Parts: sequence; C-alpha cells; structure tokens
Amino acid sequence: MALPQRLAVVDLETTGAHPVRDRITEIAVLRIEDGEVVERWSSLTNPGVHIPGTIQNFTGITDAMVADAPPFEALADAVWALLDDAVFVAHNARFDYGFLKNAFERMGRQFDAPVLCTVKLSRALYPGHHRHGLDAIIERFGLSCEARHRAMGDADVLWQFMAQAAAGFPDDTLERAIDKAMKRPSRPPGLPEGVLEGMPDSPGVYFFYGENDLPLYIGKSKRIRARVMSHFAADRMNGKEAEMARQIRRVEWEQTAGELGALLLEACLVKHHKPLHNRMLRKNEDVFGLRVVTSNKRKANVLERVPLTDSDPREWSDVFGAFRTKKEADNLLRELALLYKLCPRRLGIEPGRTGACMAYQMKRCAGVCAGKESTEDHDARLSAALAGKGIKPWPWDGPICVPEHDENTGRSEFHLIDRWCYLATERTEADVADALSGARYAFDIDIYRLLVRWFDALAHRQNVAPIAL
Repeated sequence: MALPQRLAVVDLETTGAHPVRDRITEIAVLRIEDGEVVERWSSLTNPGVHIPGTIQNFTGITDAMVADAPPFEALADAVWALLDDAVFVAHNARFDYGFLKNAFERMGRQFDAPVLCTVKLSRALYPGHHRHGLDAIIERFGLSCEARHRAMGDADVLWQFMAQAAAGFPDDTLERAIDKAMKRPSRPPGLPEGVLEGMPDSPGVYFFYGENDLPLYIGKSKRIRARVMSHFAADRMNGKEAEMARQIRRVEWEQTAGELGALLLEACLVKHHKPLHNRMLRKNEDVFGLRVVTSNKRKANVLERVPLTDSDPREWSDVFGAFRTKKEADNLLRELALLYKLCPRRLGIEPGRTGACMAYQMKRCAGVCAGKESTEDHDARLSAALAGKGIKPWPWDGPICVPEHDENTGRSEFHLIDRWCYLATERTEADVADALSGARYAFDIDIYRLLVRWFDALAHRQNVAPIAL
C-alpha cells in the first residue's frame, strides 16, 4: 500500500461556503494508521449563528439540532488530537482544511497539516472520467453511504474510495497521484485558507478586495471557482496580475442563473465601483451619436453631436452611430468622405470657410463647397452613407424577457431588456411585468455591444420571450 502511514479523513458540515465568515455545524474524523481505522469520531457543534434554510434543507442539520451541541472551542482538543501528525484528507480538501484552520485561529491556535484532496486524487487516477464529485464517485464504484451530506456518512465514503484506489493501482502509480493531489494550489499570500475552494463552480460575478471595501477587480465566469483559481496559476500570472494578487485580502462572489446574468451584472458593477484593475466596461459619459442638420449654407457643418449615454433610445430620431470619442467619429467620417465623395469641410473634419475644400481640389469631393452640387444632394448622400453605421435596429417589436436557469443550484432569473437597454433582473417570471412598469431606459454602449454579441447566437435568440404590451 502506498498510502501515507497516518491519515485523518475529515468531513465538515457548515453554515455556508465562506471559511472566515461561516461556521462549522458538524465534524467527523476517521483516524487511519497503516491502512486500518483506529478511531471514528463525530459530533455536532453549535455554530453560534443561524443556519440558513437552504443549508438546513441540504444537510438536514437544523438550528434545533445544534442548540445544545458543544461549541467548537469545547471540541478543539479532541479534534486536534485526531489530526495530529497525520495527512489531512478531504474532498475538495482546502475547503474543510480552511474551516478548521480558521476555527483554530479564532482560538489563537495555529493549525497546519499536509493536505490530500480526494477530488484531485480521483482526477489523477481516473482522467477518463469528467465528474469527480462525491456523488459521481459513489455511483462509479458502487460505494455505500448511510447518510449523504452528513459528516460521518461522507467521511466513510472517502475512506472506501481511498481503499479501493490503494488496492487497484501499483504503488508507484498511486504515489505519483498522491503527490499530485497534495500539491498546494497557487493563491494570493494574504488570502485565508479555503476561500477559493469554497467558491461555487457555477455562473456569477466575483470580487477581489484589498485592505478596504473598494473592490480591486470585478470579473465574471460561467464557473466562478475555476476562473478565480486560474487568476493565480503561477504559469499564467503576468506582472500586473502578480501585483494584484499581492494586494488581495478577501474574495467575495454573487451567483447568477446563467452566463447572460453574469455578463450584465459584471458590466453594471464595474461601472458603479470603478475597480482599479478593471480596464474595460468603465463608465464613459461622452458617448454620442450624429444627426444631420438641414442647412443651405454650403460650408456649414451639418452634423451635430447627440449625447447617448443614459438617454432613452425610444426618443432618438435620425441618430447615427455611437462613438466614445471625437477621434472615433472623425475616423468614420473620413472613411465615408472618401467612399462617397463627401465634403470634409461640411462634415466638420476639415477647417476653413473660404474657397473649395482640399478634397475637391484632389477630386475626392463632389464639390458642394465649390457650388458644383446642391446641399440637398450632398446631405442626402451623407444620410445614406450613415444609415448603415447606426445602432442596430431592435429585432423585436417591444420589450423581451430572457429566462435563465441553473440546474445545479436551482436558481432562476428573468432578464428584462428593451431597445438594447438592460432594465431589470427578476427571480420570478411573475415579477417581470411589474418591473417593466417602473423601468428606466438608459442607453449604455457596453451593454449594447454585449447584447449584440449575445443575440448573434441563434440559440440565444430562440430563448427570448417577447412581452405583450
């Protein structure tokens, strides 16, 4: 057998997923020496806080069950003795290890142990399988579990799995897999143990914090935990990411029901908080469109800027384009002037008010500035050239609802959108109509571009539910 000589197989039940903020409700430890169980120990523990209803339903552990249970401080010596001089074994091990380490630290005791993660061990030994959660392992090996989602029941399953692995592989193969499963993951040096492992592997938004309550960075992902851990992979960190990692002291997250919800939430939160390390999606107050203004003066600038940010698209009339800077608009106008022989002076991109424009002298302008064509003809050609450069037409007759559902968490969300404006997200479909009645239409170019990309996919368009007015 190539297993370490002394193992402590551990499983915890907790009030939530955050090892600093949440608390332990049940502990089970199997002490293994030379491949034999020498002690089985478990206890409920009073967390000193309310157990959320979703957690009570999931584990079956209620507030009433722990009301008379001892606090962790009364169990600490017994737990310490069981873990002493042993390899700490758990499924998603850094999560359980982080909870115990933080519980001991609150007592002023420093707990450290080598850690073996059975999720990583399963991946190393059985790379052909895609699922390595405890339910998948139970199903794969036909293991018995008397009480799933209770500490001793889950600890028993882990030991059954390890015993089967030890019997099924040569010692050298098992040793290599164990070395891989015990490798400490890369993480910011100031981040408490177990925080990353406690994050859900589901859609949502995550927040990196330093010493204060202003986020350093806000990101989104379809799989929060995997994405956050990838930030700190040693082989991927560049100078900027390494600097950010040194500043991180806290990680928080907010789950969504799907990818669109994560995209919309990230865009809104970045604009609100303006994190130091976010370069994209920051609010820009100067986004504008262009409108052709009727003028019979041959050398007049016939384009006026129309502010778009936070305006209501339903009130726009003959507005073309959406630009963040004057340079961006001028570049487009120069391109159109060249293609359609438009007058740069009349477009406001060439100074001067006397004589023909330079483009006319180079035969690149049809000559409105020199009296060679009418202002009506020039401006009609300008409007036609700009027509394809505006905000895309809204594909539906009115507002739409985009539903999302995460089967793993059971979370549902309904996103209310109209005229490229993100209006609201509701948890039930019944609330969408009420949200529409008080919705504020405010155009945002980043939301617009996000939605254009999203609805480019046929599957996403087919998921839309138009709202009858």
